[in-house]
Amino acid sequence: MAVLPEGFALPPLPYLFALLVALGVVGALLVRRRPPVTDGVVLAFAPWMVLGSALHVLYVVDALPSAVRPLAGTPAVYLSVAVVAAATWLGSATLATGETPRLLGGVGLVALVPVVAAVLGVGAGRRSLRLLPSLAILFLSAVAAAATWALLRRRYPDVTLTGRVGALAVAGHALDGVSTAVGIDLLGFGERTPLSALIIEFAASLPTASLIGSGWLFVLVKLAVAAVVVAALTDMVREDPTQGRLLLGFVAAVGLGPGAHNVLLFAVA
Repeated sequence: MAVLPEGFALPPLPYLFALLVALGVVGALLVRRRPPVTDGVVLAFAPWMVLGSALHVLYVVDALPSAVRPLAGTPAVYLSVAVVAAATWLGSATLATGETPRLLGGVGLVALVPVVAAVLGVGAGRRSLRLLPSLAILFLSAVAAAATWALLRRRYPDVTLTGRVGALAVAGHALDGVSTAVGIDLLGFGERTPLSALIIEFAASLPTASLIGSGWLFVLVKLAVAAVVVAALTDMVREDPTQGRLLLGFVAAVGLGPGAHNVLLFAVA
């Protein structure tokens, strides 16, 4: 059985080598500098997570120049954005330690806005722009995330120690789950990740499929897994805040990235 998502392919060797070298250099500098990892810093990476998603949408719809196209495929786009985001984090921590979250998040937003505008521009130019499904996904995801977070806090009060980063992780996976369900059941899209596809195929084999579709089970699984992981990391955040927040940030990215990709892709494809 395949494990990697459909479309997973390494970029040409020159691009891959440059990305790995850049990532190694920036990583070494971060280890040496060790800038503080606060809730604000992790949250400031959210625009960068969405930026990677938006760039990959431009890659999927074939709207990138050939020179930069290899940097926006899977998994190259993750490395590309990670290098720039990490370098920005390092620079902002060096120049103004107290303003690191604001600078890091601000640069990410400045980079994100024109890329999202380019995605929407492609949809408008090709007369395929449909904002209603994406807006509905955002609304439903917000409701699902809020309900899950409220239930998690009620059943496991200590989860509040994870702060806004824990809430972001739940919200990111709610967005991924809801967007995938809408894409499968209402918009005619397929699932590229093998494990996710298995969950959806199982739901499609149930008698309820003709009534409520096959994406609902994936939503429940995503929300349950996100809640369990965030709760499990609570003790780590308490004992080792730096490592705990970094892991929570990674969990958030695994949900927010694909979710944002779906929302933008559905709006223009």
